[in-house]
Amino acid sequence: MRLGAGLLVAAALALGGVVAQAHLAGARVSDAAVMGEGFPPTLGAFGFFADAARQVPAPGVIAYELNTPLWSDGAEKLRFIYLPAGTRLAADGEGLLRFPVGAAIIKTFAFGKGAERRLIETRVLLHRADGWVALPYRWNAEQTEARLALAGGRVEVVTPAGEAISYAIPNKNQCKTCHSLDGAVIPIGPKARNLSARWLAAMVAAGRLDRVPEGAGSQPRWDGAAKGPAAPLARAYLDVNCAHCHRPGGSASNSGLDLRWEQAEPHAIGIFKRPVAAGRGAGGHEFAIVPGQPDRSILIYRMESTEPGVAMPELGRSSTDHRGVAVVRRWIAEMR
Repeated sequence: MRLGAGLLVAAALALGGVVAQAHLAGARVSDAAVMGEGFPPTLGAFGFFADAARQVPAPGVIAYELNTPLWSDGAEKLRFIYLPAGTRLAADGEGLLRFPVGAAIIKTFAFGKGAERRLIETRVLLHRADGWVALPYRWNAEQTEARLALAGGRVEVVTPAGEAISYAIPNKNQCKTCHSLDGAVIPIGPKARNLSARWLAAMVAAGRLDRVPEGAGSQPRWDGAAKGPAAPLARAYLDVNCAHCHRPGGSASNSGLDLRWEQAEPHAIGIFKRPVAAGRGAGGHEFAIVPGQPDRSILIYRMESTEPGVAMPELGRSSTDHRGVAVVRRWIAEMR
């Protein structure tokens, strides 16, 4: 269930006093676990949640949402950040917010609704003195704890679309693949352009962000995907789901494809761009995008496929995001 913007704003506005009181009384979050050299064996060791099974955050842990979320087999995502006492985020234009050392980003993946909801995994990014560390934690059947899963894993789930799939929990190296820029691990989700401007303003009011960045909230909300203009929806979808790899310095930079929101050059985003290495991943098609012809576009072919070696994104999904494909199809079909 997505939290309403009003609830997020109210929570953020309350942070100033709540966080200060929590730290005076003794914070529940373990800064030693966040900042230490090792990998805690359980999620509970961090103390991020007052009630982990219900995903109730501990004091100092702040819920947030993305305007256009990354799609992962239709999983529900519960997103949080942790900021140590006396620290705050810093604005960095339309790019990523700058997180202080000691901060953490927490994302839990769940399937099912209400009493049937099942927590599958929680991924954490820890900002330590020597950089970011990405760790995956897998929830037990009892839903009481999540244990470190450095080797990843598989869990049988039923998606919101009713498909029975083998959901993949990424291993630690796969986490690094998506979160890598010029060889360093970085966050990829909380960009100012993909966060609510109201939430950001509330964070400023609460003293947890230095200023509202330029371009805040400029990416569209995905809730209205079926009815909104195709171009901004498709570009935001590709930015969130693909551009962490398909960008200069990303793990797929050798493809020459740059799907970042800010990229405006037609060839760079795939229009009449031939693949660097043609093969079965091209499906017999010549260009990444053929204006007006989505069925002749490699981009659509790979988004629709679930075949290993063909499907894109190659990590993070075992099924097809039909709504996402429909929006990108409409964008290409409307090109002239």
